Amino acid sequence: MRSVEDIIALMGGPEAVAERCGVGTEAVRKWRQARAIPAKHWPAVIAATGLSLADLTQADQTQANQTLAERGPSTPPQTEPSPETRMSAPATPAADQPPAGATAALVLGDGTVFWGVGFGAHTTSVGEVCFNTGMTGYQETLTDPSYAGQIITFTFPHIGNVGTNAEDVESITPAARGLVVKLDVTEPANYRATRHLDAWLKSHGIPGISGIDTRALTARIRDGGAPHGVLAFPADGRFDLPALKAQAAGWPGLEGMDLAKDVTCRQSYAWGEGLWSWGQGYEAAPARKHKVVALDFGAKRNILRCLADAGCDVTVLPATATAAEILAQNPDGVFLSNGPGDPAATGAYAVPAIRGVLDAGKPVFGICLGHQLLALALGGRTYKLERGHRGANQPVKDLTTGRVEITSQNHGFAVDEKSLPENVKVTHVSLFDGSNEGIAATDRPAFSVQYHPEASPGPSDSHYLFHRFVEMIAAHKAA
Repeated sequence: MRSVEDIIALMGGPEAVAERCGVGTEAVRKWRQARAIPAKHWPAVIAATGLSLADLTQADQTQANQTLAERGPSTPPQTEPSPETRMSAPATPAADQPPAGATAALVLGDGTVFWGVGFGAHTTSVGEVCFNTGMTGYQETLTDPSYAGQIITFTFPHIGNVGTNAEDVESITPAARGLVVKLDVTEPANYRATRHLDAWLKSHGIPGISGIDTRALTARIRDGGAPHGVLAFPADGRFDLPALKAQAAGWPGLEGMDLAKDVTCRQSYAWGEGLWSWGQGYEAAPARKHKVVALDFGAKRNILRCLADAGCDVTVLPATATAAEILAQNPDGVFLSNGPGDPAATGAYAVPAIRGVLDAGKPVFGICLGHQLLALALGGRTYKLERGHRGANQPVKDLTTGRVEITSQNHGFAVDEKSLPENVKVTHVSLFDGSNEGIAATDRPAFSVQYHPEASPGPSDSHYLFHRFVEMIAAHKAA
């Protein structure tokens, strides 16, 4: 019988295992910690070692017995899984009936079913299943337009404990298609709460599911990429699993999908609200010296507040605005907002407009999707990340200063650094995976970052970027 350690040694060590199985070394570390290798990787293991399937199943049983022995006689083995385990563990392909107490299901495109307890709206929603590692700000996350087309798994268990309110929103209409949590949503315990999360979700038609083993689901996304999924919370408690599996498997995915048109504003408007302060709420913006046009590809409100607080007189235009319509506003600078979907799809109409603005010599600043669109306009390319970056603990290095910033991020696509032309330099990189986090043009006033300097939720290490944009505008006007 072979242990997990034996198998890793046979394959040449953790790095060799990671390469053979198509995962990161962090995943291999988790296998060693759990003393089990996920079944989906067994074919690669068998091919590399010559072991039999029986060797692997015996190894798993040996590790389970060893773990029980280490726990001692005070923790007897369970012969029957608990109700919580039955619901949170993924179902086998034959388990088409909900276990006792289950009222909702998360069905993945490969046919895997996670059973749980539904809350929020009684509906069925399909999208890309992703995870977010943030410990605070779930309402800002759910209302971030960049989450359009996605079902969000929160790795932090206490979601809903501070309720909801009318201030902590990043858009009027939430674009997220559902949420997945570990623990049941509790009554709110915060003086700012005006509504229970369950009632708030119902009012926006968003379904949720609790009782899910979010650790297992997150590991699945980490190792295999973000799957397509359907979150079903039927009012009558009936599940047509074959139809749900077909719906999940047939969803086309975010690649090639232009979602900015779904979340952008329908007409232009002026923005004058400043930042929030305790006891005062959102205050009026200070004196505004520079006229800025913000292209709304799914703009978060706090980005607009940060621009206004830095001294910008902000006018917001729809994502489809042309270069002529932007320049007709006679702006001192142009801001490219965050947003959802594939930048190459949105770029079909956005890139010509951005190039027109660049050719006019206007200072440009982009965030998230705006960063990707600026890269496309400058001649670069984008690609879809296998897992994406979503959370408020993402380390980024500023290559100009050497400073490391802890950032808030939410993106599933990235800029291909190798595709950037000579007149574009890389300014920031992710310390998680080395992907691009910022660029700047060397022959014109234009720069952008992949992450979210406005925070909300997240750290405020990068607020200086808004002031950098204003300084760029002032210098351009002076010249």
